[in-house]
Amino acid sequence: MSAALVPRPQCTACLRSLRACICRWVAPTAHAVEVIVLQHPLEVHQAKGSARLLHLSLAQCRLVVGEAFAVPVWPVDGKHTLLLYPDSLQDTAPDLRPPPLPPEWPEAQSRLRLVVLDGTWRKSRKMLYQSPPLQQLPRLALHNPPPSHYRIRKAHRSDQLSTLEATCYALCQLEGGAARFQPLLNAFDGFVEYLEQAGGQRNAQTDKSCPRPRVTGFI
Repeated sequence: MSAALVPRPQCTACLRSLRACICRWVAPTAHAVEVIVLQHPLEVHQAKGSARLLHLSLAQCRLVVGEAFAVPVWPVDGKHTLLLYPDSLQDTAPDLRPPPLPPEWPEAQSRLRLVVLDGTWRKSRKMLYQSPPLQQLPRLALHNPPPSHYRIRKAHRSDQLSTLEATCYALCQLEGGAARFQPLLNAFDGFVEYLEQAGGQRNAQTDKSCPRPRVTGFI
């Protein structure tokens, strides 16, 4: 077997190669609201994705991969399930208008379940369109979240956040106690810095192996 075909050793926790293991940034965090992350299949092997780090850090977090959900992936157990989704972008189709969030729900944190879509804005919107159970959930929108620290992926709006950041801010909004989630947000900053440095090293290696021709003329 060629050396190029030998699979790289993989971390059994974060499911990345041992060289790219992200477990050093896992920050175990207790919380009251249950979290279910629905991850688009194209995000599973996305090195810049934050959902796996979130999943490993939150005590009550389940990660489900899929694009279209014909039936609910959450149990019918008496908990109140709501969808983390912005309200600033209104859906024009009447059948996609969600039911209002009952004002008494946030008062019982231990009975809440938060569903989070992990994907680009276009992918997550498509997931919503293709999943009737998601359309039927009341929605939670973030109120004035701080600027994102997710510098490694392009955002089309200033208020777009990583999955990890959005979930942490949503839990802060529902539970209070923002200081409890700060260690995880700090760990995320370290994760982003690592990816920035790794990207810079790859670019430097590419420049050395493929030198650009010298061009003379006007600048």
